[in-house]
Amino acid sequence: MSAETDEKPGYVAKGKGFDRDMNYIPDRITAVDPATGEPRRPEHGPTDVPLWPAEPGRYRLVAAKACPWATRAIIVRQLLGLEDAISLGTPGPTHDPRSWTFDLDEGGRDPVLGIERLQEAYFARIPDYPRGITVPAMVEVETGKVVTNDFPWITHDFFSEWRDHHREDAPDLWPDDLRAEMDEVNKRVFTEVNNGVYRCGFAGSQETYDAAYDRLWTALDWLEERLTDRRFLMGDRLTEADVRLFTTLARFDPVYHGHFKCNRQKLSEMPALWAYARDLFAMPGFGENTDFEQIKQHYYVVHSDINPTQVVPKGPDLGNWFEPHGREALGPTPAFAR
Repeated sequence: MSAETDEKPGYVAKGKGFDRDMNYIPDRITAVDPATGEPRRPEHGPTDVPLWPAEPGRYRLVAAKACPWATRAIIVRQLLGLEDAISLGTPGPTHDPRSWTFDLDEGGRDPVLGIERLQEAYFARIPDYPRGITVPAMVEVETGKVVTNDFPWITHDFFSEWRDHHREDAPDLWPDDLRAEMDEVNKRVFTEVNNGVYRCGFAGSQETYDAAYDRLWTALDWLEERLTDRRFLMGDRLTEADVRLFTTLARFDPVYHGHFKCNRQKLSEMPALWAYARDLFAMPGFGENTDFEQIKQHYYVVHSDINPTQVVPKGPDLGNWFEPHGREALGPTPAFAR
């Protein structure tokens, strides 16, 4: 959605398929090189982008629990123990065409940044910013300017560039020996599952919907098979690949199954995926940052062209998330979760 319009956003283009705009503010926050005192060039990913120093207290993560991409950042921040180094601001679950708003905070303003809309941080850095005002976003506290909203690299850099501030039992979310395979798994999960549910939900024709539906379920069947005999996506170790998949799975039955028409089966009807999701849900950082009511409010209210009445369903009953998962025999429980 455009940051400069007050018209209702439209998420479905009639006759067309969904294509996510992946153009984000590319800046990265990296560890300081002790030899130069400047942010170091990162080992992985784009290096020809502006760099900012990883300094505790300098930045605020703005991330709504309603959004899967933002919840990923909230979970990773907690898994690594970065709560004292990077503060957290949480907008409410719904937004208008202009921006996410801080309606959960007293007075409707973020208590640290002092702003009503995340849009203000974007405009402080880039006046008349022309793209969508997205979460997660890293904002410099002193200036109130957005630094980056490039969500795949925000969490990657939480792990690789903020290591000096991780807690002692923080999981190795990007193991060097698994990185090549993990990159391939992440790519398929992103294109076919994380993005695949949106491709179904925002399909503008029967043809594009049918194709998106088939792609999604091909990938979910692959994941069901992969997770039948391994505890986590990469075997017996929890990695960021699991965080990336979890935030989609957590939204599947309450939102994607009905609202996005991903309805061949419920997640709770896929034995391995369902037990895997509950396994993660029970670990610190996952379940406590999964707010089903905010999730439902966001999708059913904001996507008014899909749900014109904006009525939020009462169901489904989500008490089954707390049932035992029985996956302990497939691999060790991570240290932080014991």
